[in-house]
Amino acid sequence: MTHTIAEIAAALGAPAEGATDIVVRRAAEPAEAGPEDLALAMDPRYAEGLAKGKARAAVLWPGADWQALGLEAAIFVPRARLAMAGVSRVLDEGPGIVQGIHPSAIIDPSAEIGEKASIGPLSVIGKGARIGRHARIAAQVFIGADAVIGDDALILAGARIMQRVTIGDRFVCQPGAVIGADGFSFVTPEKSGVEEARETLGRRGEIKQQNWTRIHSLGTVEIGDDVEIGANTTIDRGTIRATRIGSGTKIDNLVQIGHNVEVGRDCLLCGQSGVAGSARVGNRVVLAGKCGVNDHIFVGDDVVAGGGTLIISNVPAGRVVLGYPALKMEAQVEVWKHLRRLGRLVRDVAEMKELLAKRGRD
Repeated sequence: MTHTIAEIAAALGAPAEGATDIVVRRAAEPAEAGPEDLALAMDPRYAEGLAKGKARAAVLWPGADWQALGLEAAIFVPRARLAMAGVSRVLDEGPGIVQGIHPSAIIDPSAEIGEKASIGPLSVIGKGARIGRHARIAAQVFIGADAVIGDDALILAGARIMQRVTIGDRFVCQPGAVIGADGFSFVTPEKSGVEEARETLGRRGEIKQQNWTRIHSLGTVEIGDDVEIGANTTIDRGTIRATRIGSGTKIDNLVQIGHNVEVGRDCLLCGQSGVAGSARVGNRVVLAGKCGVNDHIFVGDDVVAGGGTLIISNVPAGRVVLGYPALKMEAQVEVWKHLRRLGRLVRDVAEMKELLAKRGRD
């Protein structure tokens, strides 16, 4: 797949200069770019790399002297990462899913398959499922009974979408994700040790043998439009009502969403984060890697949680939090400054005690 510089510039809505009929096949870092590559050098810091590579054309920062950099053509962009999104979209060849329905796919006669949908080898589409128009389903995908998948979906190899899950348009699902498994919900006949510990903040009474009884998951999962789910991420179905993911939300690899959780619109949930059952996450919330959200709490709109943050109580809208327990970022930074001084403080106190003891002996 090839594109001219003019075509890429038009797709980005960006100005281009020089020999815009040059054809490129790939994007590359400046120092590694060859004659058929488009070098990505959207910041002056990467200019030195252009001299090491052999690119004829590059994406540059506004006002760059492309001729002095030894180039034959250039595209100029003001925002590097946004340009990266555009360039990668143009040059992405896609997952190579063959148009049509593979002979080895198993499709229940009652399922509805939309116009020009493609279904790969050994995939299974359950009873009453509905697959939207132009959906692309790769190999070994399972879609359960009465599930609904919107138009233009891309579901990659090995994904599992269970019964009665409802998903909107332009859904992207990476390999191995599981959507709609049972929630992790169990109860004991009498008050459990966990309940007692939560009520008393750790004090235990008599410790008794306990047996766990499953609470069955009767709900489902509802996902809006333009949602992306990462590889090996899991979203549990609700107990009675649905677990819900709002439109535009992007969820990274290895994220766990518990039963009855509600995640708002346009959120970013990064790798290895977890949201416990019945928590509510507002709109445009960002959870960086390895964040945790406790059950039955609320995280307000536009909250940003730094990497490794553990949120154990409600967070008001717009707050930036960090650490365990989650505190305002500036407060957490101050706490860590004090912790780093603890060793010196202990030594100072020991010296003062020794000095006072010596004076007492004198």
